[in-house]
Amino acid sequence: MTPVELSRTVLHAVRRAVDEGELSVTVPERAVVTPPGPGGCGDYATNIALQLARAAEQPPRRVAEILRVRLLDDRRITDVVVTGAGFLNLSLEGAASAALVDEILRRGRRYGHAAGAGGNLVQLQCPAEVRAAVVADATARLLRSQGDSVRITYDGRPAPEWESVLGVDTKGLDTKGVDTDGMGPDGADVTIRPIPIPIPIPVPTPADPLPLGRDAARWALLYPAAHDRPRITGDHLVQRETNPLFRVRYAHARTRALLRNADDLGFRPEPGPVSGAEALVAVLGDHPRILTAAATNHTPDRLARHLVTVADATLPLLSAVLPLGGEKPSAAHRARLALAEAAGTVLAGGLSLLGIEAPDHL
Repeated sequence: MTPVELSRTVLHAVRRAVDEGELSVTVPERAVVTPPGPGGCGDYATNIALQLARAAEQPPRRVAEILRVRLLDDRRITDVVVTGAGFLNLSLEGAASAALVDEILRRGRRYGHAAGAGGNLVQLQCPAEVRAAVVADATARLLRSQGDSVRITYDGRPAPEWESVLGVDTKGLDTKGVDTDGMGPDGADVTIRPIPIPIPIPVPTPADPLPLGRDAARWALLYPAAHDRPRITGDHLVQRETNPLFRVRYAHARTRALLRNADDLGFRPEPGPVSGAEALVAVLGDHPRILTAAATNHTPDRLARHLVTVADATLPLLSAVLPLGGEKPSAAHRARLALAEAAGTVLAGGLSLLGIEAPDHL
């Protein structure tokens, strides 16, 4: 069960409680599910009971207990625990992680992308400044991942180095105004009128990022939130744990090395339940929501920080993937290898949307 499916399940429990007369509330459009916070347990948690308590005129814990009973009717949920003021903590059956891994491996780097064209032709407007241009380029990639067609309008002419060094796509730019046609993601003509949208104007870069090269420069400009001042230093090039970009790329490269080593040992990944990897499964399942939010809000920094979270959840798993000594590969090894491959796939796909390479070797 993915976080999106779990969110729908929570809303279904609310709807049942309303239909059966135990809650008198308007069913919300969505229920937020996240990895449990401090004091929580299980695979996911939701604050839906606290959200509904005032309208229901009942204490949050009472609302949580009403929903808990209905959530336990779903065979994919093995336990529901109410903690704190009324947080619902949900544990999922082991097959849930296998289904998620299978979906990621099936969709590859397009996991989290929209299934079809969204029908919007978006016209991003941004100043001709290097950080704004990189943010607009990454935002366009995110919007296209969600099915939209995108053009970028600059206040002036972008510098040629922004394309040759930083990989900013200037092929579809427009410096004269709003166009009325374009090319859809599937190659079909789009004849609807574009939606002009100004991107959040980020704090300009304090120094020239070009000497860092494409990958480090783009990361330096995209990782901070738009209102934060980017650091243009050589720290983005160092290969150590204090460098978030290195951690993301290192975690990806390690997953690829494990696949090569496993192949040498004669076994392949096979999705299955993995114990002790709940945090990683949760953040992988949250990837589609992050992509949608980053695209909708034009915040590629949100994706960058999410990739760091995925990498930090991936690295502890990797030491247990391969058999040790004379140990023979088991179903547990194959399941852990599949989960590692899925994590590497999400990291590579996310970096690609930021315009950053994910090398197989570091």
